[in-house]
Amino acid sequence: MILLSFDTEEFDVPREHGVDFTLEEGIKVSKEGTNRILDVLKANDVRATFFCTGNFAEQATEVMQRIMQEGHEIACHGVDHWEPKETDFALSKQIVERVIGRQVYGYRQPRMFPVSDEEIARAGYRYNSSLNPAFIPGRYMHITAPRTWFMKGDVMQIPASVTPWLRFPLFWLSLHNLPERIYHALVRRTLRHDGYFVTYFHPWEFYDLQAHPEYKMPFIIRNHSGKELMQRLDNLIKMFKQQGHKFVTFNEFVENPIRKS
Repeated sequence: MILLSFDTEEFDVPREHGVDFTLEEGIKVSKEGTNRILDVLKANDVRATFFCTGNFAEQATEVMQRIMQEGHEIACHGVDHWEPKETDFALSKQIVERVIGRQVYGYRQPRMFPVSDEEIARAGYRYNSSLNPAFIPGRYMHITAPRTWFMKGDVMQIPASVTPWLRFPLFWLSLHNLPERIYHALVRRTLRHDGYFVTYFHPWEFYDLQAHPEYKMPFIIRNHSGKELMQRLDNLIKMFKQQGHKFVTFNEFVENPIRKS
């Protein structure tokens, strides 16, 4: 099973590098990127899960409608991506459900920061995907956390996939910077070991970042961004389909997970 996901937030990375960047500019970038993602998914007839902030949901309602109309799942990703708060678990759910008119079942914390398991359960989520169990000094040091899905009470925890043993991350930056054949090989090895694969990207990665030096983005983020990343995502999806893998939303996985031996 393949669980593709996209953290659909307002673009705020330039602020991490001292650039004054407005919410309106961030929404504009992410709207264009999300539509590019949807184009790739539609062309390949696969579905994914979009973790959306309250800010994005309220200011990009037409994109939210397209996500739903094309059969994808919408989950929550906080309210304001730049300033996550303890109250976001419940408020994010309220905002997104009001915008889309449907119940939301999943949550992912901005930047995959730690979350309150009690608040996640209290807000009524069925699953939480806020863990990257990788070894990334200075960012993620979850080397003793479970690599694959597990339960905390009634809430399923769905970590991002990392390679067995070394816990090499297979998230967005890896597809940007590794040669595709190496990335695909690592993904296939992880799939054979775990029986399923979870990864995530952001809409702003699919924007033409190379054309905007004023954003002061690091090379590892700009590398193979925009239309180049659209092609890399398309190649990845085609590789999965050629091998006969099934694409499911996160909530579908909760309903019928790969059973661990």
